[in-house]
Amino acid sequence: MRHVYYCPLRWADMDSLGHVNNVTYVDYLQEARVDMLSVHAPAPGGEELAEGVVVVRHEVEFLRPLVFRLEPVRIETWVSRIRAASFTMRYEILDELDGGEHRVYTRAATVLTPFVFTAGRPRRIRPEERPILERFLEPDEPQPDEPQPGGAG
Repeated sequence: MRHVYYCPLRWADMDSLGHVNNVTYVDYLQEARVDMLSVHAPAPGGEELAEGVVVVRHEVEFLRPLVFRLEPVRIETWVSRIRAASFTMRYEILDELDGGEHRVYTRAATVLTPFVFTAGRPRRIRPEERPILERFLEPDEPQPDEPQPGGAG
């Protein structure tokens, strides 16, 4: 299931051409992630997944410029992979058009790991956190070079 967050555009987010600055997209992704895992978490127990994680990697694909306007932009977020000590979130920043079509501005993925800040080390995903992540799970298609469970590959 995808979570939808409507992100307000702020004048300060724009570059000199009136486009959202590329660096700002990462802030938008964080806002959507915190909204999904903290504000709208489906169950208690996942609070630390919103703010007690560190980013291992961001991948951002810019498809078209997003220009300043007063209406918020839609950000869809979901979990595409859950491992023992990390999970991957995917995002699309888009507008819904008439007829069910979408205008996608950006696609992105973030690999996150839970982190114990007082100890300065990563930790495993807790049993009570896994169902929260699984509720938003839309697995990616397996890549040809990835081994398949229970089979050759």
